[in-house]
Amino acid sequence: MALETIAFELVAPNVDLGRQRAVEEAGKVLEHSTACGMQDRIGHILIPGMIEEDDDRPVAMKPKMDVLDFWSTISPELPNVRGLCTQVTSFKAEPQLTQRLSALRGAGMEGIVFVGVPRTMNDGEGSGVAPSDALATYTDLVPERGVVVIPTRDGEVGRLNFKCNQGATFGLTQLLYSDRIVEFLRDFAAQSPYRPELLLSFGFVPQVENRVNLINWLIQDPGNPLVAEEQAFVTKLADGEPAEKHTMLLELYKRVVDGVLELGFPVSLHLEAPYGASAPAFDTFAAMLDYWAPDTAAGT
Repeated sequence: MALETIAFELVAPNVDLGRQRAVEEAGKVLEHSTACGMQDRIGHILIPGMIEEDDDRPVAMKPKMDVLDFWSTISPELPNVRGLCTQVTSFKAEPQLTQRLSALRGAGMEGIVFVGVPRTMNDGEGSGVAPSDALATYTDLVPERGVVVIPTRDGEVGRLNFKCNQGATFGLTQLLYSDRIVEFLRDFAAQSPYRPELLLSFGFVPQVENRVNLINWLIQDPGNPLVAEEQAFVTKLADGEPAEKHTMLLELYKRVVDGVLELGFPVSLHLEAPYGASAPAFDTFAAMLDYWAPDTAAGT
């Protein structure tokens, strides 16, 4: 079963802001999606299960509302919208992870992306279940099992092939600010028999990015020239006038979607506004969907 969806990411608010803030965040999604003609097109809300990472994170990590609490609060505000989430597995022993995944599924989470340790740690570290082991263990409990795909990362073709062999059904890409994903999937298709569904991730870049640098921090990979090019593109987007920004993101979207569809992979979309939902972000997303979207039969 494929997701075939348009997912919008919502990060749970800080605990100290209360449940009303969660309701307000859902309201913004409804308001902006309706204003740009995207009402009823968002099929899933994707909620990341966040943990503390590097001390240099541009936006300080404060205690967040739990994914389950956040979803139970916003789902009544978003009728006919289903849930996706990410779940860090590496710090939970199998009994605790099983309980957590059962609770997420019981709350209506249709798909779960298994995530490992923060970038400050090595793969395999952590006292709990490795994501690759979780993929094989929870095939019955979690029918739609996702993994993170970082097309600019060295060795990612082999990494994704292994995860698919373990039982991954879909891949959630890192935010895409180049068409590197097309070359990556071309290499993957030549070397692997698997064709997982791809949730292609596109994020709006407001002007504040050049002051805060959250997006550049999220995609960082020091010493990687492919990522350096993407970071430069993010900086250019942040500096751009609204019309220019809109055009640049739309052209990137067209190159990525056209290239991936030619390779025969099932495609869904993951849309993100890292600094919060806004009218410019949704106007850009609507233009992307006008070009191609998984919920319509009209192609390019």
